[in-house]
Amino acid sequence: MSAESPEVVKPKIGSYRRHLLVCTGPRCTQDGQSQALFDSLGEKFKAAGLHEGELRVKRSRVSCFAACKGGPVMCVQPDGTWYYNVTDANMDRIVEQHLVGGQVVQDLVFHQGPGGADAE
Repeated sequence: MSAESPEVVKPKIGSYRRHLLVCTGPRCTQDGQSQALFDSLGEKFKAAGLHEGELRVKRSRVSCFAACKGGPVMCVQPDGTWYYNVTDANMDRIVEQHLVGGQVVQDLVFHQGPGGADAE
């Protein structure tokens, strides 16, 4: 009797322009602020037209970036832009200026990776 392995199904992900990674780890913020920020993104993306089409932004939770100060902290890929102090109001600025407009919100950046955010 041979035990056959179940077929492994290749996952699929729809096309997207940018991928937003939000740290929801317990050391990043107190009182679940990062999770609340993540939970608010669906509505914010729909309102800005980022939930589908050419500008679609994918979002994922990350348990720890090892950058545990100034949270909520998040990273926009492939731009390599790392934001801190991502309050609800600051997230609105990031959506409008960076994710829709393509311009980094410089006063909220704590690190710029090699992706070069302004290289549109």
